[in-house]
Amino acid sequence: MLLLEVISGERLAKPERGKMRVHKISNVNKALDFIASKGVKLVSIGAEEIVDGNVKMTLGMIWTIILRFAIQDISVEETSAKEGLLLWCQRKTAPYKNVNIQNFHISWKDGLGFCALIHRHRPELIDYGKLRKDDPLTNLNTAFDVAEKYLDIPKMLDAEDIVGTARPDEKAIMTYVSSFYHAFSGAQKAETAANRICKVLAVNQENEQLMEDYEKLASDLLEWIRRTIPWLENRAPENTMQAMQQKLEDFRDYRRLHKPPKVQEKCQLEINFNTLQTKLRLSNRPAFMPSEGKMVSDINNAWGGLEQAEKGYEEWLLNEIRRLERLDHLAEKFRQKASIHESWTDGKEAMLQQKDYETATLSEIKALLKKHEAFESDLAAHQDRVEQIAAIAQELNELDYYDSPSVNARCQKICDQWDNLGALTQKRREALERTEKLLETIDQLYLEYAKRAAPFNNWMEGAMEDLQDTFIVHTIEEIQGLTTAHEQFKATLPDADKERQAILGIHNEVSKIVQTYHVNMAGTNPYTTITPQEINGKWEHVRQLVPRRDQALMEEHARQQQNERLRKQFGAQANVIGPWIQTKMEEIGRISIEMHGTLEDQLNHLRQYEKSIVNYKPKIDQLEGDHQQIQEALIFDNKHTNYTMEHIRVGWEQLLTTIARTINEVENQILTRDAKGISQEQMNEFRASFNHFDRDHSGTLGPEEFKACLISLGYDIGNDAQGEAEFARIMSIVDPNRLGVVTFQAFIDFMSRETADTDTADQVMASFKILAGDKNYITVDELRRELPPDQAEYCIARMAPYNGRDAVPGALDYMSFSTALYGESDL
Repeated sequence: MLLLEVISGERLAKPERGKMRVHKISNVNKALDFIASKGVKLVSIGAEEIVDGNVKMTLGMIWTIILRFAIQDISVEETSAKEGLLLWCQRKTAPYKNVNIQNFHISWKDGLGFCALIHRHRPELIDYGKLRKDDPLTNLNTAFDVAEKYLDIPKMLDAEDIVGTARPDEKAIMTYVSSFYHAFSGAQKAETAANRICKVLAVNQENEQLMEDYEKLASDLLEWIRRTIPWLENRAPENTMQAMQQKLEDFRDYRRLHKPPKVQEKCQLEINFNTLQTKLRLSNRPAFMPSEGKMVSDINNAWGGLEQAEKGYEEWLLNEIRRLERLDHLAEKFRQKASIHESWTDGKEAMLQQKDYETATLSEIKALLKKHEAFESDLAAHQDRVEQIAAIAQELNELDYYDSPSVNARCQKICDQWDNLGALTQKRREALERTEKLLETIDQLYLEYAKRAAPFNNWMEGAMEDLQDTFIVHTIEEIQGLTTAHEQFKATLPDADKERQAILGIHNEVSKIVQTYHVNMAGTNPYTTITPQEINGKWEHVRQLVPRRDQALMEEHARQQQNERLRKQFGAQANVIGPWIQTKMEEIGRISIEMHGTLEDQLNHLRQYEKSIVNYKPKIDQLEGDHQQIQEALIFDNKHTNYTMEHIRVGWEQLLTTIARTINEVENQILTRDAKGISQEQMNEFRASFNHFDRDHSGTLGPEEFKACLISLGYDIGNDAQGEAEFARIMSIVDPNRLGVVTFQAFIDFMSRETADTDTADQVMASFKILAGDKNYITVDELRRELPPDQAEYCIARMAPYNGRDAVPGALDYMSFSTALYGESDL
């Protein structure tokens, strides 16, 4: 009757003698009715069987009561009561060695399971490390005694019975274990709170690692740019073509080997930054602000400075090569003309300083005078060469020729000698003119010979100089012009040969007169030093130089034909690759705004595009090879294409960056969709609305377009002051940098944020309060007991000391820590 009173909560009447059985049955019926009212089905159990002492029926009823009121309400992860209780035991004892709970009978025989449950929740009550698996009686009695003394759990089981039975009674074990579950039910709430905190802290730790990775990658890339720009801005010229060609080769290695990996790093940096910001938004964290000078915009600005320096460096290299090529040509030309002039002036000063006219006869004086006139004519003819030498030296100085001091010294020597020759010539003329009156006879034939031989000799010297002159051409038209001029020169050779024979005829006539009239001329022409042998020798030299010039022009013509072939080859490839890159850019732009299939379909489509683009790389490399041949051949212009290698490189790099960025945007959309629970239909609706108002297909919406888009999706944004304030609030979310445009990613983030349920600072604060036992602070021991080691240490290192009135030594402020996680305060 006492058991029935406990169950029903009513005071039952004591039966009097004589009415004992009737009253007992009435009391039992009241208890059975109360049990039935609680939803317990008692099949074939009546009050009479209980009153009559039917042990089997009574025990069945007691087990049904225990199952209903002690076990049935236990639920773990939507399992049945028994399975839930077993799952709870397995989780709580999982960290303990020698404990393997698989059932409610033999798994508990060694007593370690009971001790593990107590130690898990109250570690100060049992020294688990001293327990032994081979001493079950001690283990069981320790658990039963501790449970009865400290946990108010009655000692329902006997240790000897459990050890002495092959299979302990499952219902008895289950009933006793359920008492532990109810005793420790409060700890379950702490575990749930700990799980929530672990989840929040794991997100925070992952984000901090991503931030550190971004900072390091940004620092490395900026440092590389900082080291590379001074190298590209170095404009110290070299003195030789070989040295400048080496600089050009170093620059080509930089463009082919060193820069492409950095382009990939820059692209990866932008992808990592976008992914990090997306994760922060999805976890309701504040946006990541990199260190000063390490924003994506800062890196883009530094990269722009690098490319500007790179462009200027390549232009400078080509200009320097042209300058050195021009300098080498001018220096060689200067040396040739200077050597010819120095050869001509050799001995002229000594000749002009002779006093031979003092002892000469009249005819000799006349001859000396005529000879001097011929010399002056020759001197005047050489004036142009001296001026050319000075002009070349001046141009070498203006072009900063490295050996300008020696050129200037030689030029100055020639000019000084030329001035001296002029002075000596004038002085000798004055001397001859003073004695001219004494001289009456002159041999007109010698004079005519001298006058005709001198210009012809100058013509031959000029012809030899021209035939040996070096030339530089860059086109077939230029070499054809030189060839035409050479052919015109060869056409004048017959007339020149007639002039040569006429001059030689004059000399022969002089010889005949000397022999006939016995003129005392000492066998030489007093008016000129040019002999027939010299004329014939120079003429023969001219004839030998002509075929050499023909050969040189033919070889240069062949080289220019090869250069033209290289130009056409490069132009043909560039005219295909350039439009291909532009077409791919347009196709990627269309894919990013169209709605064909799911986001995964779009991502697969973009990755196929990326693969086709990467497979196109060999054609770019082939074009680089052709470009290298063109540069090595010193070809600077190409009329067969408007594309330069720089255009192709920039377009290729932009194409790789665009496809990578577009893939990243779709991946972030998938991440947003999955994290926020957005369906594919919702995503398509968002994309359709966005595309409808993106009339210029720029991938962004202006403020008015964005407002119209929100209204089309059901947002009530009025035209009054309140509506404008609400729209301004929304714009501050989707356009925090005040750029005046809204991207599709920002649009999706906003739409998902409006409908999603995310963790808040208040929720995390409430979870910490559960772990702290409703205190306003939490201790180090409580954090280490309830959280995994790494996350417990994470909290301990970042939580500020608690300074409230109820503070104890070592108390930590979990409230400010919780708000700081969501950017509502500073850690």
